[in-house]
Amino acid sequence: MLVLKRVREALGFQQCKVFAVGAAPIKMETMEYFLSVNIPIMNVYGMSESSGPHTLCRMSPNRWNSASAGKDMDGVRSKILDPDADGEGEICFYGRHVFMGYLNNEEKTMESIDDEGWLHSGDIGRIDENGFLHITGRIKEIIITSGGENIPPVLLESNILREIPFLSNVMVVGDKRKYLTCLMTLKCEMDQTTGEPQDTLSPLAKTAIEQLGSRCTTVSEIIDSKDCAVFSAISEGLERANKCAISNAQKVQKWSLLDADFSIPGGELGKILLIVSDTVLDFTCVHEGGQ
Repeated sequence: MLVLKRVREALGFQQCKVFAVGAAPIKMETMEYFLSVNIPIMNVYGMSESSGPHTLCRMSPNRWNSASAGKDMDGVRSKILDPDADGEGEICFYGRHVFMGYLNNEEKTMESIDDEGWLHSGDIGRIDENGFLHITGRIKEIIITSGGENIPPVLLESNILREIPFLSNVMVVGDKRKYLTCLMTLKCEMDQTTGEPQDTLSPLAKTAIEQLGSRCTTVSEIIDSKDCAVFSAISEGLERANKCAISNAQKVQKWSLLDADFSIPGGELGKILLIVSDTVLDFTCVHEGGQ
């Protein structure tokens, strides 16, 4: 315990009583690492319109599931609107914490809060048999293929990032297309002043790529030479990720490696580091094939 105490002190957490994360998904590997040094991180889910948290994980019996957004806080309720065959639908909130509406914007208020007082989050998810909420995507992000298949890309992107650890960002594209395509960026150094991506690979990416047998140390080297080791590792990782797909329509068929990582200065990431899809698609051409 003394060693773990020193870890907390080194991280500046010696006075911290509760560790929580929200706004965007956290990688399971990150959760597991902090748990290994006795720092359990609670997933918290909510909206500004719900005065902050609505669900959370707690380190108590029947309240902990690190793969979920947790259970309803005391005094609030959740429901899934119009669930599909997999139990997925829009997540709705109910409780005294729900706001009264948008100031001087009755139209938007009526879109967000229904006649029964339920706040419509715009998020897609399901509630499992133990009452834990799982978020699987955003309604606005749903991909509708030319075949009419509705596909939430978040889970697909998470699976790809898990299988290919030297990737920084992944964006699945497929709206009105016959199949899914994936845009990928490599982990690289970031300018500490401007926040712009650099050509040099990050230490983690360098190590991972070196273990593949590649001598490349920059993003441009890999792309210009179409480095066989790296491109093969991406294809193999994508194949593994596709095994988690629940249908052929949800398998990524083609991929393209971009020459720069997404960033706030570049416009591809918003202020809370979520991908701005329209910006990426405005100047990115998806190539037919990766290798």
